[in-house]
Amino acid sequence: MSFSWTPHRFAGGALALDVANSVVLRHDATRRIDRFAVRDQMRSFPRAAAEFCAERALFGDIAPVARENETGFIALREAIDLYFRKRILNGGDDQLLASLLEALAKVLREASPGSVAAATAHSALRLIAMPDPQRMKICGNCGWLFIDRSKNRSRAWCDMAVCGNRAKANRHYRRKKEETP
Repeated sequence: MSFSWTPHRFAGGALALDVANSVVLRHDATRRIDRFAVRDQMRSFPRAAAEFCAERALFGDIAPVARENETGFIALREAIDLYFRKRILNGGDDQLLASLLEALAKVLREASPGSVAAATAHSALRLIAMPDPQRMKICGNCGWLFIDRSKNRSRAWCDMAVCGNRAKANRHYRRKKEETP
């Protein structure tokens, strides 16, 4: 399967969320795709993040994850997703926060300072301290995490051009189908 990192893949609004969103259709075990399962995709992610990520000005060019740090990086990704998803749905969870902080500490101890792993850890720390946590949402179409930066906080999709369009087209199709006798 051909794959490239496009601007849509960085719709999260923060590097930590873009890393968490590297698992496509996370909620559907039969169609779930881990973009980092292919090593070349994990290695090309930092270059794309430097081009498309909303926090690119904070991190600039970042190096790929060293092979010996890949397991810790994936553990951090999963802890980020689990904690923030739970926080969005049910509010904070001290146990999940502790797990995330442990994963952050491990990555910050082991990763090189200019790596995507270290940058992701710093991004996650900023999200934990986010002054307006209600702006973090889950896409109603694909399930990705994203920050709603709209003025009236009404954004429902990670990316209007992809997920918003699909949801609206699906709604239109259902309406038309119901109208047809």
